[in-house]
Amino acid sequence: MRAKEFFTHPLGIAVSAAGATFLWGSAFPFIKLSYRSLDIRPEEIGEQMLFAGYRFLLAGLLILVLFMLNREMKFKPETAGPLLKIGFFQTFLQYVLFYIGLSYSTGIQGSIIAGTTSFFQILLAHFLYPDDRMNRLKVAGLMIGFTGVVFANWPNGEYEIHFGIGEILLMLAMLSGAYGNILAKNGSATMEVIYLTSYQMILGSLGLVAIGVFSVGFVPFEFDLISLLMLVYLAFLSAAGFILWNNVMKYNQVGKVSLYLFLVPVFGVILSSVLLDEMLHYLVIAGLIFVVAGIVLVNRPARKTAKNSLPSK
Repeated sequence: MRAKEFFTHPLGIAVSAAGATFLWGSAFPFIKLSYRSLDIRPEEIGEQMLFAGYRFLLAGLLILVLFMLNREMKFKPETAGPLLKIGFFQTFLQYVLFYIGLSYSTGIQGSIIAGTTSFFQILLAHFLYPDDRMNRLKVAGLMIGFTGVVFANWPNGEYEIHFGIGEILLMLAMLSGAYGNILAKNGSATMEVIYLTSYQMILGSLGLVAIGVFSVGFVPFEFDLISLLMLVYLAFLSAAGFILWNNVMKYNQVGKVSLYLFLVPVFGVILSSVLLDEMLHYLVIAGLIFVVAGIVLVNRPARKTAKNSLPSK
């Protein structure tokens, strides 16, 4: 009950959703640093799949080990079907499409297209939940937020947007992730979020590992302490980010929280400038302001309704 109160409070939603997107945004520079350290090249899809598989497998196992002492984490056979479906869309298919798509696209376009997850989630919610329909404020918030994502990624020197197979695969990856988030929200009605997050990651990662092993074997990497610590951090941010985000999704309307996902590419640009010594352009700050404005716009009516007509849940 205390969890529900925290994750439905406006401050709790903001802290949790922004925290999850900050963690996911930090994945951009740390993946680049890991690739440099392990000499994983852009065209080496098999190595990328295996690295991603190790990352999400370790993330699921971290959650399992950390929480098994104070709660029931033993696998329940009756949950296998829903968990396989969530793991397929939220972990396996999303990242297969993402990595292959990114190899045919640019980092800028990949970051901008990453913002479409919010569009897909709100659109899916419109058709799946009668109390979460699209309205003019949501559309306006989406437009403002997406403008912020474009601003944040525009200063990197490429001013032309091309749309080919890479961009199609990236959009399909975002659609898969959005649908996976919806499935996780539905699954959290009967499964604890910690349990759901752990096992969907483990099951989804096995497919990524299988592709990688088939392509390049079990251990094509030469880990040193730095690259190993970066892998552990990437696993941690995935575990913590999905626990926070799945709890936010569990207790709130999809349309109310989806715009926070626009923060992922914005945080990615900001953190890349810090960790990779990339130039931070003033348009990034403008982009962040636009994203926050979109979030505030979409959340205003929900807070008004709760304040003026209904008691808070």
